[in-house]
Amino acid sequence: MNLRTRPETAEDAARITEINDRAFGQEDEGILVQRLRRTEAFDPELSLVAEVDGTVSGHILFYPVVIESGAGSHWTLALAPMAVIPELQNKGIGSALVAAGLEAAKRQGHRSVIVLGHAEYYPRFGFRPASKWGIRAPFEAPDEAFLALELVPGELADKRGAVRYPAEFEGV
Repeated sequence: MNLRTRPETAEDAARITEINDRAFGQEDEGILVQRLRRTEAFDPELSLVAEVDGTVSGHILFYPVVIESGAGSHWTLALAPMAVIPELQNKGIGSALVAAGLEAAKRQGHRSVIVLGHAEYYPRFGFRPASKWGIRAPFEAPDEAFLALELVPGELADKRGAVRYPAEFEGV
């Protein structure tokens, strides 16, 4: 298997929607990516695809969100969504996307990332329950599934509060 990650291009948009729809078994995440792509905050350098043998087969998106705390507002990135077409899942494609995305975020100077995801998957990349830093989701979520990662050590030490997602995330 020849695997390569790269930033998305305009030509990838329909395929990215298809990948998300197939991976999640419904259209919400594909619609979310379409909505976020139309915003000023969308950064194609943080929307990566995985090509397997030349075919786009996976996608990951990192998008800026805010942690609202008593000390003010603090920017972080949300990892959402991440998808691989079902027939190629569990072959390291998602891990390659996460690693490449975190590296791209670091290069751009981002300091932390949050994710609502599988508690047994994301800790391998250094994610820990966000509650460790007093950070909470704005919706009901299991503590072990709402996770955060400091790209810069100590970044989340004083960021207690709730994450605020932009309106584009509503209904997903």
